Amino acid sequence: MKDIIVIGGGGFAKEVIWLANDCNRKVRGVLDDNSETHGLELQGVNVLGNIDSWIEYASDCQFVIAIGNPRVRKLVADKMKLLGDPDYATLVHPSVRFSNTVKISKGAIVCAGTILTTDIELGEHCVLNLNVTVGHECEIRDFVTVAPMAAISGNVTLHDLVEVGTGAVIRQGLTLEGGSMLGMGGVLTKNIPEKFIFAGNPAKKLKEIVE
Repeated sequence: MKDIIVIGGGGFAKEVIWLANDCNRKVRGVLDDNSETHGLELQGVNVLGNIDSWIEYASDCQFVIAIGNPRVRKLVADKMKLLGDPDYATLVHPSVRFSNTVKISKGAIVCAGTILTTDIELGEHCVLNLNVTVGHECEIRDFVTVAPMAAISGNVTLHDLVEVGTGAVIRQGLTLEGGSMLGMGGVLTKNIPEKFIFAGNPAKKLKEIVE
């Protein structure tokens, strides 16, 4: 099995290194564009250089983008694609419970304690953090980030670049349109339009996200 190169040098990268170790995957190094970190260690792993240098490791390594912010994660993936077609790893912690009708795409990260029931699709480079629960027939698309302890009921759709905050709850059958966000502890009882932030219990519209 190929070694892993972790992309990103922040706190979530530390967690992903731990996750990879629990999956019995060797992490060869970290790539980050902050030159001040080059030559240092992150969670016992060397920071090897800038992200663009991934191409030097492409022949015998897989990559995982360990950046929590979905927009930044997509920007990094787009930047890497300019140089080639990286072989992305899919990391699913051994403690995760899921049925054989769950489909997990390349680059996805599913952290410890998460439960995925049946007929669920996880898109590319999505992140499900610690102890997330996802009900039946959910669709979680590309570059989605779901923070720890979130509870997603059945038949929910999270479009590209959606963020769900820690401890948030989503009622069955709802849709969060692309780039929208449900804040920490929010209880969602209605759909969220594209690029809007909702928060509270019940969750209400706070503001539009301006790129």
